[in-house]
Amino acid sequence: MPQQSDPPTLVTAADISRLADVTRATVSNWRRRHADFPSPVGGTEASPVYDVREVEAWLAGRGQLPAASPVDAFKAELRRRTAGDELVGRLNLAVLGAVRLGAEGQEKVLALADPALVRAVGRVIRDHAETGSDSGETAGFEKRDAPVLRALVRCVREVGGPAALDALAERTPTDTGARGVYATPALLVDLMADLASGAGDAYPKSVFDPACGSGGLLAAAARRGAEDMYGQDAVLSQVGQAVARLGILSLVTDVASTTSSTASSSPPSLAVRVEGGDSLRQDAFPEIEAGAVLCNPPYGDRDWGYGELAYDARWEYGVPPKGEPELAWVQHCLAHLESGGYAVLALPPGTAERASGRRIRAELVRRGAVRAVIALPSGIAQPLHVGLHVWVLRRPAQEGPDTSTVLFLDAAAIDAPASTADSRSAGSATAKDRTPDRLRAAVRRYWHAFATAPDSFESEPGIAHAVSVVDLLDEVTDLTPARHTRSAAVAISPARFAERARQAGTELSRAVAALAERSGEQQWPPAGEQARNWRTATVADLTRGVALTVHRTTGTGRATRATRAAGATSRRPEAAAGLRVLTARDVASGSPASGTSDDAPGAAAVEIQRGDVLLPETLHGQTTSSGFRIADDQDAGSLLGPNLWLFRPDPTRLDPWFLAGFLAAEENVHSVATGSTVMRVDARRLRVPLLPPAEQRAYGDAFRHLHALRAAATEAARLATDTAQDLASGLTGGILLPPVADIGSSTP
Repeated sequence: MPQQSDPPTLVTAADISRLADVTRATVSNWRRRHADFPSPVGGTEASPVYDVREVEAWLAGRGQLPAASPVDAFKAELRRRTAGDELVGRLNLAVLGAVRLGAEGQEKVLALADPALVRAVGRVIRDHAETGSDSGETAGFEKRDAPVLRALVRCVREVGGPAALDALAERTPTDTGARGVYATPALLVDLMADLASGAGDAYPKSVFDPACGSGGLLAAAARRGAEDMYGQDAVLSQVGQAVARLGILSLVTDVASTTSSTASSSPPSLAVRVEGGDSLRQDAFPEIEAGAVLCNPPYGDRDWGYGELAYDARWEYGVPPKGEPELAWVQHCLAHLESGGYAVLALPPGTAERASGRRIRAELVRRGAVRAVIALPSGIAQPLHVGLHVWVLRRPAQEGPDTSTVLFLDAAAIDAPASTADSRSAGSATAKDRTPDRLRAAVRRYWHAFATAPDSFESEPGIAHAVSVVDLLDEVTDLTPARHTRSAAVAISPARFAERARQAGTELSRAVAALAERSGEQQWPPAGEQARNWRTATVADLTRGVALTVHRTTGTGRATRATRAAGATSRRPEAAAGLRVLTARDVASGSPASGTSDDAPGAAAVEIQRGDVLLPETLHGQTTSSGFRIADDQDAGSLLGPNLWLFRPDPTRLDPWFLAGFLAAEENVHSVATGSTVMRVDARRLRVPLLPPAEQRAYGDAFRHLHALRAAATEAARLATDTAQDLASGLTGGILLPPVADIGSSTP
């Protein structure tokens, strides 16, 4: 029976414009003017769709198909092959196999004919089946898989295994979000992995993640010294990702061990075992008691097995109600801990206060299993509108709590501007102080202080408070951090508080005066009886004239075609290691570069230069006029993060502030953005007026002034909010009295 070919992958006109790096108008012209342009294979007359293979062939024949990077070529082959979940799982292991081959082996495999290449890749996977996957599944490639395997090996050779895995990760099964399964971002991964060691210096040797996804938490634990890694996940393609990522990490540590000069400095080899299946229903490791458990479980999954698991031995603290799947995961993690070991889970905030879970929460607290609950700011992890909680639990070493207190930490208050007089005494916390690194370091500091001496922990009002177990065991057992941190007593003398309030008022007065001065120092004359009409050019036009180069980094940290064509300053993976990365969040908040290139190993990187203009690629409903950034000396030398456009003007032809002001204009951005709640900006279609240099500089100075005006207004508003909050706290806490005039004029 003849083998069926894959169904075509369909693309729209917008997809074709991105594929060919042209505007949609150009694609429309091609459709009208060229009779040999591919015919639609579906869609509607107004919105036709095309077979991507026919489109690519037509573009290649006309020389319109840009030279693809190894990652782009790999993604293109994935589209042609219409890879399903099963094939993606095998390809994940093929990436690991290609890394194992090394540079010389990769060259030999690429020199083989298609049938021999398929056999070679299958052989290297079968030879290393001890990674934790069934060898019968991982070697099941066919002759038609040769193009995608060849592109995979070439991608690994050119940009490394992690970049190839990131490309495969984009083929995430469509039902994961519906099941409450979300990826764990780097900040949350590092934070959770930090907390698993408690107060000790030695990191747990064995770590288990029962919902491991692509293995990020396990990899973070391995980088901190864990040696035995156990993971399970219900999404089979994610299992392949985890095996491959941990396998690559294991290869790195093995190489370091063999090249190290002393045995004591050699990193440990990793023992990795990752299984597929639902960990609650089909526990693949029923006998494992690990030194630590890290878990970001599915959220709100009511079909977690309530009926069939009602009498499970893991429910030591109570049978979880059907609507409390997170409490099932909590007890599942505790059941897999050795005595005294820590479990760290990311949970939705409802777990801390829902009435249906009160009895289990009370039992967890009463028996000393809950050690800390940490509230994170919203936007750190999906779902982005929810501020997740991180629970730190411990398998009790004895009956009853080891200590009499539980730590509650409101990290959202750390990430916000300083709001207490105590924090202001150390210096006002501006937006540039509020970085993910600062938040992570602060959480670590509070947790370590509590874990070292829980009974003598000094509370910080509004941020951290150690609450006695007895006080928590009331009728609701609400473990929401804000409920407890905001009720902490302010430990400061009234005279000292009053003096700091006076200083805050003085600082606010200066900020208001600076704002008033900036808002009134300029005169803005009318342009005439009618608004000016400029001749404009698109960003794409300006790049062709070499007045401007446009750079962008994908989610994997890889530089795009525009960057390479422009000859942008870039670094090889080994040169970029450990450098700072400017993120979209940094641009939006005005913070310094907070990311690190270690989060995207093996990725090429674009180095930011002074005078570069940065604009977010996606907007979440916010205005855009203040959302740009002009790189200064502090930004120079850091790397361009994902989801950012970087515009590098020729300073002799384009003024940076003039360019930024018009690029970020509301009407300009909204005219090229797609989407409603979340808008994606196609920067190549943004328009810029064609003005002589002198006129550009005048507009640039005006935009610079407006930028400073917004900054002054933001600072004054922040200080006003902080000062009012502090004064209200002092009044209600009995530390301050109303002003004397107010007391004398009040009516009894």
